[in-house]
Amino acid sequence: MSKEKLKILLAEDDLNLGLLLVDYLEAEGYDVKLCKDGELALGAFQSQQFDLCLLDVMMPKMDGFTLAKAIRLQNKIVPVIFITAKSLREDKQKGYDLGADDYLTKPFDEEELLWKIKAVIRRVSEHKAENKIEVVAIGKYLFDYNNQSITINGSTRRITEKESDILHYLSTHRNKVIKREDLLKDLWGENDYFLGRSLDVFITKFRKYLKEDSSISIENVFKVGFVFNVPE
Repeated sequence: MSKEKLKILLAEDDLNLGLLLVDYLEAEGYDVKLCKDGELALGAFQSQQFDLCLLDVMMPKMDGFTLAKAIRLQNKIVPVIFITAKSLREDKQKGYDLGADDYLTKPFDEEELLWKIKAVIRRVSEHKAENKIEVVAIGKYLFDYNNQSITINGSTRRITEKESDILHYLSTHRNKVIKREDLLKDLWGENDYFLGRSLDVFITKFRKYLKEDSSISIENVFKVGFVFNVPE
C-alpha cells in the first residue's frame, strides 16, 4: 500500500503563482488544495483535514493574518507558513505572534519553500514523538505540554503553543548551556535578530511564570545563550 500523501492548504490570490506552486508541490508528492481568497481557504480548512497551511497575507475577503487566527482557534497544532510580499519586522512579528511556524518573503525560490515545509513537518513530527510523557515536573511545577499549562499548588496557568514549545525545549535541555542559535533554529528554523528579540520576550515571561519556585532560574550566558537551572 502506498504511503498517504501529506495534504497542504494553499491560500494564494495570485492564481499564476498558486498554480505554479501546486504543480511544483504535487510533483514533490504533496496533495495541494488551492484557494484564491481567505474565506474559501477557511471553508476548506473547516471541511477537510490538512497537514500544513501555506497562507498569503494580502488576500481579498479575508487576509492571511485573520485566516491564521481563525485556523488557530480550531487547531493549535497544524503548521502554518506565511508566503507574502510583506517583509517589515512588524509584519513578521504579527505572523509569529499568531502562531506561524515560518515566514517566507516573495519572491522566493521554490526549493527554499520545499526545505521549509520539510523542516516544519519534521519538527512537528519530532515534537509529537518526544511528548509521549504528557506531564513533566519542573521543580515544584507540573508542565503539561499537550494541554499547554503549568500548575503549582493547585493553580494552573494556560500558556500559548509557542510558549509550550519553548518551555519543552528548555525542560529537555535543563541544567546545561543552551545556545541561542540552536534554540532558534530548532524551534523557528532560522536565527536572526528579530527572532532573537522575540525569544528574549519569551524568556522574560517564563521568569515571571516560574517565580513561585525560587529554586528555578534561567541564567543568561553572555553571547552564548541560557542555562535553565532546575533542581534534580
